[in-house]
Amino acid sequence: MPDHRRLGRELGLFDTDPLIGAGLPYWLPDGAVLRHTLEEYIRDAERRAGYRHVYSPVLGKRELYEISGHWAHYSDDMFPPMDLGGEQVVLRPSLCPHHAVIYRSRSHSYRELPLRMAELGGMYRSELSGVLGGLTRVRAIQLNDAHIFCTLDQVAEEAHAALDMIRRAYEALGITPTRFRLSLPGAGGKYVAAPEKWERATALLTDVLDRSGLSYEAVEGEAAFYGPKIDVQVTDSAGRESTLSTVQVDFHQPEQFDLHYIGPDGAKHRPVMVHRSIIGSVERAVAHLIEQHGGAFPAWLAPTQLAVLPLTGAESANARAFAGRCAEQGLRAEVLGPEQGSLGARVRQARLVPYQAVIGPKESADDRVALRLRDGRRIDARPEDDVLARVGAVVRARATDLWDEAGS
Repeated sequence: MPDHRRLGRELGLFDTDPLIGAGLPYWLPDGAVLRHTLEEYIRDAERRAGYRHVYSPVLGKRELYEISGHWAHYSDDMFPPMDLGGEQVVLRPSLCPHHAVIYRSRSHSYRELPLRMAELGGMYRSELSGVLGGLTRVRAIQLNDAHIFCTLDQVAEEAHAALDMIRRAYEALGITPTRFRLSLPGAGGKYVAAPEKWERATALLTDVLDRSGLSYEAVEGEAAFYGPKIDVQVTDSAGRESTLSTVQVDFHQPEQFDLHYIGPDGAKHRPVMVHRSIIGSVERAVAHLIEQHGGAFPAWLAPTQLAVLPLTGAESANARAFAGRCAEQGLRAEVLGPEQGSLGARVRQARLVPYQAVIGPKESADDRVALRLRDGRRIDARPEDDVLARVGAVVRARATDLWDEAGS
């Protein structure tokens, strides 16, 4: 498995600069395309699953994190507060306090629950320089986060649905998890002291895992400070394991922020807060995808989906026109002309691109293209409309196979 730090730079996806700072990578154009495509995928999946998206500030008053418990249990991983107009504000280490406040800003009926609130938002962790590396451990994180406010009876179903979303996302992305972990509290004072809530939350997640049929391991000392978690673990090129996706049950923050909904009896009731992240941080997800695929990303995710290769300068105008048609169809195409080397050299240059569309004199005369697929297959010259339709169908379906032979 290749190291994403080396390959990501070689492919022009991301880089770092000491002037910006350690743990603060920047995204180059192809990396930005990859990131944007991944973000749009997860937003669309969440919309289809009934989530509503919000935006919230990356700053919050220190008091916000004192209420949530982050200041007491997590401040070592937070950036120092900044004095601002007689107040102290902090770069947020997580999104959940903001979402609790957003929920609290409106009254809610039991008829609205479960209320699924999602955000792809920035958060910041004061990681030590010794543990920073590439995209896996960074200080500025773009997190695919969501919080489901629901009744106690709805918790299991929502946790199951989140696990199913994780499974489908991993299939589309070509990710194979290393293991599932039930993360429990350990010794020490980093956890909220509420034994009854811990027992209830742990029992709920254990039942979800048992009913799902997934093999899992219970590990102490890996819980969030407010509750247990189901963590989906992946392994990098160096054999290091990390958490990519998570599902958590939280009884703590709804109480801290005095959240409630009006039940069928007309009285106030406390909701349960289910935290879940389908792909975790965008940075860590991309790092794993680079290593998992060696830069040969699924067609729908690839920064360049078609490399258009005119045989000679005489076909360059047709090649540019075909690339323009690709763009109109929502496909990402790049022309590699003869000025960039021989056809063989350009084929090698585009070896990680899913499709190479070769246009010679015969193809140019008939508005056809001959395809070379990344997996080594060659498709005889076909009309441009046919190629666009076939490749577009693969991309829209997020299919793993680059060409459906049955449709040839």
